[in-house]
Amino acid sequence: MSLTLHLDTVAWRDHLSSVASRTPGLVPVAKGNGYGFGLPRLAREATRLGVATLAVGVADEVATVRDDWSGDIVVLTPWASHDPVATELLDDPGVISTVGRLDDLRTIVREHPGARVVVEVRTSMQRFGVEPAELPRVADLLRELTFEGWTIHLPMVGPTLDEARRLATSALAVATGPVWLSHLSPRDHDTLNGELGVETRLRLGTKLWLGAPQTRRVTATVLDLHPVSRGDKVGYWQHRVLTDGWVVVVSGGTANGVAMTAPSAGATLRQRAQAVILGGVDATGRALSPYTLAGRKRFFVEPPHMQSSLVFLPGAGAVAIGDEVPVEARLTTVMVDRIIDSSDRPDSSDRPDSSNRPDQQTPEENQ
Repeated sequence: MSLTLHLDTVAWRDHLSSVASRTPGLVPVAKGNGYGFGLPRLAREATRLGVATLAVGVADEVATVRDDWSGDIVVLTPWASHDPVATELLDDPGVISTVGRLDDLRTIVREHPGARVVVEVRTSMQRFGVEPAELPRVADLLRELTFEGWTIHLPMVGPTLDEARRLATSALAVATGPVWLSHLSPRDHDTLNGELGVETRLRLGTKLWLGAPQTRRVTATVLDLHPVSRGDKVGYWQHRVLTDGWVVVVSGGTANGVAMTAPSAGATLRQRAQAVILGGVDATGRALSPYTLAGRKRFFVEPPHMQSSLVFLPGAGAVAIGDEVPVEARLTTVMVDRIIDSSDRPDSSDRPDSSNRPDQQTPEENQ
């Protein structure tokens, strides 16, 4: 059995079309694990939306979307001389490479004249990009390349419109071309588009693909369950259970990214307090799982295994072998095994035999 993403495809596509219709210059981003949907599926959806350009994260992802996408592809991670795939793509007429360093721009001019490039301007993120003060030195180099515009990757907080306006104005004073933007609201993008007098393009990933959360849910399958009594040893590490209950074996583990979390931004006092509390729980050897059993999220028996997890259900709950149970999943870090249209889910009468329900038997009865 699998970790399954149930997707209301019609409603999800309605959401995608709505975003596209109100976002002129939309550039969908398909990178990493494809936001839980997979890169090929996102490429097909971008084709359906009729956009001109698809963005991928790194050079190696270009090959992954090629069979499902025929338009231009922009690689978001700046070109680096030590990346042979990125270097090969400089000569591909369907690929636009991002350049974030003045020395790299010089190398490309010398070794790959005419390459299609966008030049990244460094923002307050301090990640990639040419320093704004260095922009005038870029002008002569651009004459030897196919210049596709300037790219500005903004932070997710703060006066992003003001920063985008300032940097775009400085860049356009050096060379005229489209301005590609990330992490700007569609409303602010429209504002900037009206001010700059050049074409602007807005890259969207999370807000596009993972909007409308009501259109999807992730479930796991109950693979097995075993009654245990207080003091019994369980799992690889033979931890003792603290009370009578059930060890529930559910699908999904480290191979799926179950319980994997990105570091918290900790932007608010509440978020920081939650991080402290969860860290304290983890330190005691108890970790709350993302699985909901009998109406509540339950604790792991031990860290997830590769393709399954052990979860403890105290007392008598209501779960059966073959049940599909909810999983709280951050789709940017989870790899589901399959995606099915939610309208195709089987009728409850098709579920496997449920005679081994913990609400029908006590641990003592089943020993």
